[in-house]
Amino acid sequence: MELGSIGQVGMTVADIDADVEFYRDRLGLRLIARAAPGLAFFDCGGVRLMLSAAQEGASTGNSVIYFNVADIRESCAKLEERGVEIGTGPVRVHSADDYELWMAFFKDPSGNTLAVMEERGEYRGQ
Repeated sequence: MELGSIGQVGMTVADIDADVEFYRDRLGLRLIARAAPGLAFFDCGGVRLMLSAAQEGASTGNSVIYFNVADIRESCAKLEERGVEIGTGPVRVHSADDYELWMAFFKDPSGNTLAVMEERGEYRGQ
């Protein structure tokens, strides 16, 4: 048995309504559906993102989602135009002879860390 591609990523959020607005209106993700109790599903280029409202005593901010972009500077500028505060970046986090990895980080209303990343060249890891 081999694992296939990732079909869904789940994140716990503190305020489902505020986070739906953020992911839909600021990040521009397509909202697929909302469901009870406190669930929202978005399409991320074929991978489903499930947001679930935190139950009492549950924590948020325990994972990072990295979104691929073609041009990190342009993407950061567009996110900032939509009211997203970029906390760090864009910065080059790795480079090799024919490859560079650039990232920029920001947070959703629940404090979950998100990032955009641009890969320049072809990674030939070792």
